[in-house]
Amino acid sequence: MTLNLRGHLTDFSQPQVMGILNVTPDSFYAASRVQEETAIRERVAQMLAEGADLIDVGAFSTRPGASEVLEAEEMQRLDSALTAVRRYAPEALVSVDTFRAGVARRCVRDFGVQIINDVSGGVLDDTLFETVAELQVPYVLTHSGGLADAPTTTTDTFIEDLCRFFAERLQRLYELGVADVILDPGFGFGKTLEQNYQLMHRLSDIVGLFPDNPLLVGVSRKSMIYKLLDISPEEALNGTTVLHALALQAGARILRVHDVRAAVEAVKIMGQLKN
Repeated sequence: MTLNLRGHLTDFSQPQVMGILNVTPDSFYAASRVQEETAIRERVAQMLAEGADLIDVGAFSTRPGASEVLEAEEMQRLDSALTAVRRYAPEALVSVDTFRAGVARRCVRDFGVQIINDVSGGVLDDTLFETVAELQVPYVLTHSGGLADAPTTTTDTFIEDLCRFFAERLQRLYELGVADVILDPGFGFGKTLEQNYQLMHRLSDIVGLFPDNPLLVGVSRKSMIYKLLDISPEEALNGTTVLHALALQAGARILRVHDVRAAVEAVKIMGQLKN
């Protein structure tokens, strides 16, 4: 469970909290959007003060119906954001949420980004696996069916299909020389509400099948919570914390979150129970 983050060995046997830094104008959770340098610095300072272990920077909203963002615009947003992050917190462990090989290369080369977080699982840019192998950085492999809004499957073999996807993609990554792969089952991406909860129910099975790959869970304020409870994303923190506790109990090693303090507290309480 130790990953090499560009020379920084990080132990994922204890759960880590990944704070979300959205530099988009249209993220589904409005309170998470920051674009000006001052706002970015304040958001980074807050997350680090609250105990974030990693910062995940995204410049392309993946919510259903989000506007298309050209590569040049995505990189322009990331350039501004990562410049601010590195100026304020040069030693922070940073991942970039992108599915584009060109963007990944520039972020690692110019800003020392330690992780590439690809929501598409290598589907939207078939050169990204080779690029990650060349860059020698850890990679987040996500099951999402690309960025499609429709469910990827409605069959009874949903979990088995997901695990087969991971196994096949992991094999390809390992053959290319990518040593460190984090798995993200992709809550909310190409899945019905019922499938999201089926996935949470079977999360420990996935952890058992892939014991060498830290599991990342991103459920923070997502529609699987607010649609089920008939509330807004702004009201979904309590439901988020409930699911975080269940994910940690199942063996999740990274929580990708909007609300760092609440997640850090959940990690601490669940850790105490296990100890």
